[in-house]
Amino acid sequence: MSRVTLISRAGCHLCEDAEAVLDRILPGQWERVDVDSSIELERDFGDRVPVVLLDGAEHGYWRVEESRLLRDLEKPPGAPRL
Repeated sequence: MSRVTLISRAGCHLCEDAEAVLDRILPGQWERVDVDSSIELERDFGDRVPVVLLDGAEHGYWRVEESRLLRDLEKPPGAPRL
């Protein structure tokens, strides 16, 4: 599994913006998951897409906080994040 996962939805302009940021800063190093692919994802994230997950934990939503994400990626998995 990728360290960075983007929960998004087709036709979402914020999702497209987030994908462009991730493509620029982490080319080929992140995974996209469609929020509409499961009831659980829709329930948990449906009103907040795009949602960035780092190591499976929610890192942010609506916008990619680029500097924070890059900083947190330097930490080993499981390290505390601010």
